[in-house]
Amino acid sequence: MTYPEAIEFLYDLRWLGIKLGLDHTRRLAARFGNPQDRLRFIHVAGTNGKGSTCALLESIYRAAGFRVGLFTSPHLVSFRERIQIDRQWISEPDVAQRVTRFRELLATFPPDHMPTFFEVVAVLALDYFAAAGCDVVLWETGMGGRLDATNIVMPLCSVITTISFDHQQWLGDTLARIAAEKAGIIKPGVPVVTGAAEPEALEVIRQVARHYRAPLTEVSAADAHHPPLDTVAMPLRGEHQRLNAATARAVVGHLQAAFPVSPATFVAGLRSAQLAGRFQLLEDRDGRITLLDGAHNPAGAHALRVALETERFAARRPVMIFGVLQEKDWPAMCAELLPLAGRVLLTPVASTRSANPSELLPVCHRLNPHVEAGLAGSLREALDRTAGEPLRLITGSLYLVGEALELLQPGGTLASERHLNEKGAVNLPAR
Repeated sequence: MTYPEAIEFLYDLRWLGIKLGLDHTRRLAARFGNPQDRLRFIHVAGTNGKGSTCALLESIYRAAGFRVGLFTSPHLVSFRERIQIDRQWISEPDVAQRVTRFRELLATFPPDHMPTFFEVVAVLALDYFAAAGCDVVLWETGMGGRLDATNIVMPLCSVITTISFDHQQWLGDTLARIAAEKAGIIKPGVPVVTGAAEPEALEVIRQVARHYRAPLTEVSAADAHHPPLDTVAMPLRGEHQRLNAATARAVVGHLQAAFPVSPATFVAGLRSAQLAGRFQLLEDRDGRITLLDGAHNPAGAHALRVALETERFAARRPVMIFGVLQEKDWPAMCAELLPLAGRVLLTPVASTRSANPSELLPVCHRLNPHVEAGLAGSLREALDRTAGEPLRLITGSLYLVGEALELLQPGGTLASERHLNEKGAVNLPAR
């Protein structure tokens, strides 16, 4: 297979949708010799902050000289972003070769036991990391935790970043139910670190940790202001990133015997951590600034609002380009962000699940009648209409941010690869 053929094959697996459960992933991993048994993991779940915490830990352990695997989702532009070693994306030939093996193997599976896109990608990553001899793998859940395909591993440490409302149709409509799904990654005797603050969610995590006799470390907002976190300059901006850094510090402390990290190396890792699409700043030659932030739920929008209010943009009202997926709580997101905007352009997301901007418009008018709000037929149109603005903010969805990166920094990867983020139907097992 060529790389484009491999991408098309993976895309075709979307018709299987999402099957929450571990049986298919375990069966597929067994056919590849259970590569997860040859690796050491830090398993990261949570509503927001998963990607940032993984990025911080990856940078810290790489600075300490370890060979670090990184598995995240979704990707912004290229599928290859999902699977990295020492911050190098998996190569196109590696993807093509491995997907060829998977295609041959999947042909032997009965239709009712066919692994899904995410299950295949998770096992592909495990096989790739094991073959490369990674010292440690930062292993991010896709959705939830208990029934997520990533939950076939036995980690050295489990991390639950934050708990808030998102994916309620799949994970539950209360914080307690959502927390129970996230806490499904907790394993017997394995240390747990959490930045969850909501009492209802935190109590669930405590109960599960006690049940499994898993040592629990609770990270609070106060921890984010202890040295060196109170002074270190981090490329990942915003107060919420200091909480993620405090979570990373707790993980490093738990694993010091297995992966020693000096205080100086810890700080060096924080200073060099990078993550596209999270309060990412692009500045053109004329000093015009575009901020990209994939805030895609109310908690993420709130974190973005606080960051805007406390960073150097506090006195400036950006033009906001906003697009969101239909299943998200976009009225609550708009309520958070509209007060900060000078004006708003509502645009569709390049997804079959995009909210209709025309439906968002009256909500924006109702929430803040003083902010000028209009419609754009596409993100490209919105960018063209705001090209001369000194400050603009693109937010509401990681999918929208990925499209913006393609349009603002073209020529790097295949635009067609973003469609791999599309979810099919979700098949839920009985509770």
